[in-house]
Amino acid sequence: MIDDFAKDYLHQDLRWVRQSMLGQIDDLSEYEIRRPMTSTGTNLLGLIKHLTMTETVYLGEIFDRTAPWPHPRYDDPGYRNQDSLWVTESESRADIVDGYLRAWAHADATIDALPIDTVGFVSWWPQPTVKLFNVMIHVLTETNRHAGHADILREQLNERNGLARMADASGWDSHRALIERAARRAGAESDPHIDDAP
Repeated sequence: MIDDFAKDYLHQDLRWVRQSMLGQIDDLSEYEIRRPMTSTGTNLLGLIKHLTMTETVYLGEIFDRTAPWPHPRYDDPGYRNQDSLWVTESESRADIVDGYLRAWAHADATIDALPIDTVGFVSWWPQPTVKLFNVMIHVLTETNRHAGHADILREQLNERNGLARMADASGWDSHRALIERAARRAGAESDPHIDDAP
C-alpha cells in the first residue's frame, strides 16, 4: 500500500534536489551558466529551464491542474526536447529561476492537495493512466538525473562542486592520476594501442 509516508518521503527528496539544482548556478557568470558544455549543448541554466517545464506539466496538467501562465508542453506540435534545454539571451537568470520557483509552488500545491493514488493521464507514455505516486517518482528521477549532469558541468567550470569544494585540489589531482593509471593498465590488456605508461 502506498501511503502518506511514501508521499512525504518523495516530496522531501524532491525539495532537496531542487535546491541542489539552484545551488549549481551560485557564483557563476551569465556566460558560465548558459555556456554549452557538451557536444549536445548541455548547460546549467538550460537544465533548470527544462526542469521547470517538467514540474509544470507532470505535477500540474497531468492531474488537470494547469498552471496559470503560458508554458511549453511535451505534446505541443513540433516540440523538440532540446528546445527546452537552453536559454536565449533575452531570458534572464532571474526569469529562469523565478519560473522554476513558480513551478515548485504549483507542483507542491498539487502534491499537497491530492492523495498519492490520484489518477492522472500522460498521453505520451506507453501506459498513460498513472497515479500521483508514479509521477512523483518520474519527476524525482528526472530531477536527480539532471542534477548529476549539473554536478559534472559545475565541476568542469570551476572544480568547486561537491567534494572538490571541501578538499585540497592537489589531492584530487593525485586521485585522478591514480584512476588514469588504472584505466590505462586495464585498457592496455585488451587494446595494444593504449599506452599503459603512467
